[in-house]
Amino acid sequence: MTHAASRLSFDSDPAPAGDLDVSGLQALAGSVSLDATAAGKPGGAARRGPFRPEVWLNARQRHASRLAAHYFRAFDVLAVVAVTLLCAWASTPGPLLHAEVSRLAPFVLGALTVLGLMRSLGRYRFARGQRASLHLASVAGIVVVGAAAAMLSGWALQGAGAQWSAWLVWSGLVLISLYALHMGWSDMVGRWRASGALTPNIVLVGATRRAESLIREALKRRDLNVLGIFDDRLARSPEAIEGVPVLGTADDLLTHKMTPYVDRVVLAIDPKAEARVRELTARLRALPNEVTLLVEPNGEAETRSALDRLAAAPLADVQGPVDHDRRAFNKRLQDLVIGLIALVLLAPAMAVIALVIRLDSPGPIFFRQRRHGFNHEEIVVWKFRSMKQEAADATASRQVTHDDDRVTRVGRFIRKTSLDELPQLLNVITGEMSLVGPRPHAIGMKTGHVESARLVAEYAHRHRIKPGMTGWAAVNGSRGPLHTAQDVRARVRLDIEYVERQSLWLDLCIMAVTVPVLLGDRASVR
Repeated sequence: MTHAASRLSFDSDPAPAGDLDVSGLQALAGSVSLDATAAGKPGGAARRGPFRPEVWLNARQRHASRLAAHYFRAFDVLAVVAVTLLCAWASTPGPLLHAEVSRLAPFVLGALTVLGLMRSLGRYRFARGQRASLHLASVAGIVVVGAAAAMLSGWALQGAGAQWSAWLVWSGLVLISLYALHMGWSDMVGRWRASGALTPNIVLVGATRRAESLIREALKRRDLNVLGIFDDRLARSPEAIEGVPVLGTADDLLTHKMTPYVDRVVLAIDPKAEARVRELTARLRALPNEVTLLVEPNGEAETRSALDRLAAAPLADVQGPVDHDRRAFNKRLQDLVIGLIALVLLAPAMAVIALVIRLDSPGPIFFRQRRHGFNHEEIVVWKFRSMKQEAADATASRQVTHDDDRVTRVGRFIRKTSLDELPQLLNVITGEMSLVGPRPHAIGMKTGHVESARLVAEYAHRHRIKPGMTGWAAVNGSRGPLHTAQDVRARVRLDIEYVERQSLWLDLCIMAVTVPVLLGDRASVR
């Protein structure tokens, strides 16, 4: 066992890996890779596969890559629509709005055929191992079919006056446009895949023979990153398996600094040990990550099939499950469009608030606090400072109450009207937050003398979606501090209800009622 690998063990290191920040974990991972290289493994087993420090993107950043297919498709639609309008305008003697249907229909039918086939045939999937030349050939074939549809419909509608040259020019321009775009898409996806940004990150629970087999196969395939192993039986567990360190127990995983970088937790234990499986599954429910039980495959074919399913969930292909990804794409587009408009419109009001805060009390204008984001990611949330500088409480160990002596005169007003939250528009635009979602709680926030996260088993499920400036809980009466365990349970229940029901229309509805609800509730402490 290498020295670097042993330093990753909870038993042998005075500063456990779970207490390190991400840069510290990356440094240790790099040491493992270097020691593996020194041990005579070409490039280092860890460097080639499981513990790759250069591929540490958190779940939110990796999720953004999953949405690339929808951005690609949006640009394709814009390009085809622009070419279609241009060719239709050029082939029409008068204004385009007054053109005959028989002149426009062939172009429209051709464009719809091309765009429909591009989507239905999965041309935005960019599957692993697919050659760019074959992808471009399939795009050319789709354009040919679209051209044929335009020409056949045009001949049927126009007869002897058919505009063959216009449709040929349209086909050529569409082909050139899509070729240029998809050469860029293919190159971009290739670079993402080479860097490992599209490769799922998993952790294993159980330092078992199944774990060893999975890691060995992952090294061969290079389509899974195994970041670490957790096992309750540390006394009998090795310090590392195939270069992947054993980082602690299952309980250590619940609070580990690595969890924001994990896409899936895999139980590599014997499924026949039903009691242990149930017990571990119940304990790991506190995580926002999906938990999968690895059943021992019977033969090489089943081994490949099991790894294919793990590698394909959720990031092996750029285009994942249509419904979830489309919902996330719509939500991100909504955040960008409405967030930018709101930031521009509210900029004068924000400037006035900043000036008043500066004149009211000494200290900075903004208050920054580390809070939990998507998948337990730690994010820095921006607010206007509403408390005295010397009384700032970054961990929310003491929640705000009526007539709190820490709140400034201006602070009482901006908290009451929720104007102190406006700087979070910057968090929305950068993608750390959303306009609508569970409110981000401070890391280590306490209800009474107990950390709020310990009061509800499903607390972490609210982190399965980005936190929001407003949310379902906020418009249903759960706002401000949480003073009792019952308050925490009520908010978590509403947050999980939102996570399960989230849609574009629900978000718009919540945004529409947020201001009236907040202004109408003068009794709430915020």
